[in-house]
Amino acid sequence: MEKEQSMHDTVENQEKIKEILLHNWKNEIISAKVYRALAEREQHTRRKEILMKLADAEIRHASKWALELQKLGATTLPEDTVKLPLKLKVAVENATIEDVLAMRESEENREVRETYNRPLGVTSIDKLMQEIRNEEASHAETIRTLIAPYQASGSMTPEQRLAQIFSREKKSGRGRSWVGEAIYGSNDGLAAVFGIVAGVSGATGGSHFVLISGLAGMIASALSMGSGSFLATKAEHELYEAELARERMEIEQNPEEEIEELSLFYQLKGLPEEHANTIAQNIAKDPELMLKTMATEELGLPEEMNANPLSNAAVAALSTAAGAIIPVIPFIFMSGYLAVIVAAAISLIAHFLVGVAKSFLTLRSWLISGLEMTIAGIVVGAGTYLAGFLFYVH
Repeated sequence: MEKEQSMHDTVENQEKIKEILLHNWKNEIISAKVYRALAEREQHTRRKEILMKLADAEIRHASKWALELQKLGATTLPEDTVKLPLKLKVAVENATIEDVLAMRESEENREVRETYNRPLGVTSIDKLMQEIRNEEASHAETIRTLIAPYQASGSMTPEQRLAQIFSREKKSGRGRSWVGEAIYGSNDGLAAVFGIVAGVSGATGGSHFVLISGLAGMIASALSMGSGSFLATKAEHELYEAELARERMEIEQNPEEEIEELSLFYQLKGLPEEHANTIAQNIAKDPELMLKTMATEELGLPEEMNANPLSNAAVAALSTAAGAIIPVIPFIFMSGYLAVIVAAAISLIAHFLVGVAKSFLTLRSWLISGLEMTIAGIVVGAGTYLAGFLFYVH
């Protein structure tokens, strides 16, 4: 009986170990996918290389966990069967690279603390735990370096010499993706028109004027957001061209200084000074290649501006209209205080959902983000309703 119990405990323990190792394997694959996706978005060559190295390291870790699983008689599925959780996928595609990296740093630290500090009683696995724990801690440090890539140091380094040459770092602004534009557009439309509907409802008791004013507010908000997005994207293109023109002028007027800057960038990538100078001199022989390289390395500009002013305007206008129509819908079918109550209810639900959607970009808690938006909606609705009530029209 004791022998059977012992065998049962052994089998149960093995299954538990398999579950932990499978969890570790899956997390490594997810981390690799995140770093690869960020590397595709990253414009700075060195940072892109580091992100790809992190991804490769995570795949190596996954392979080691897979090998341990095989020893226990378990197998893993192909890498492409592991999907990023929805929130993480949206964040990786739309949140800033720095925000996603900060989240990964926190995740790496948590894994070191919670997962790799638990001995499982199997020598080879515990040894691997120790090995990967040390590497994950190193990854967290690397991520911190990526988040704040230019740190001051004691002696004169190539980095400091670069700072002396430009006197300030130039970095291109990166517009929000269409997903971000859609979320923020719907947020603006919902908040603005909910305030209008609530105010007019307070003043008229939910008469047909609410529908008229709500529709007018929706149209005005959509056109305003669309034109604003168009002008902002167009301004980004103009700024991009202006930065290129300025850099082209600097190359023409101070070629030696620009060549030195480029050499210093390559020295920062780890090349010996002599090799970096040679590469910079060779690139400088082609003015357009020199301009393209300096625009990427010095200014952080993408190779080309992909954002289209018209498509951005369309996304902003349509998403704003979609958010703005929500508080108006009840007044299409009903009027009076019942319509006011229904409009308030669906508008607050929509506020919560928009807050949840925003959390995918800000990487905050979906519940907190949703509640904050709901509270903001209550304040807007109650405030404008009371303001309208003061001017109640009989």
